Amino acid sequence: QVQLVESGGGLVQPGGSLRLSCAASGFTFSSAVMSWYRQAPGKERELVARIRTFGGSTDYGDSVKGRFTASRDNAKNTVSLQMNSLKPEDTAVYYCNAAHFTFTAWGQGTQVTVSS
Repeated sequence: QVQLVESGGGLVQPGGSLRLSCAASGFTFSSAVMSWYRQAPGKERELVARIRTFGGSTDYGDSVKGRFTASRDNAKNTVSLQMNSLKPEDTAVYYCNAAHFTFTAWGQGTQVTVSS
């Protein structure tokens, strides 16, 4: 079955960095648009980054442009999110998302907390 498993979340100080990873299985990874979303308490889920298939072009949410970098490895069925210059407002649960021709899937989420 389709499975997405995020890892790499944790507590970091403002200005610090974290790298999230998402391991995918159960589908043809290279055919899926892979995205990272986040949801903070009391707020709607928002797009952080999207990586398209094959060519791997990316889109970023305005609040993370220039600080976050998304990448995918189609050989390893993984997608990553490098987060630099983290701010307290980046605190949220981060979700991996796969959008394929026949389904959309979500991971269970990983908590990122930016606090001193």
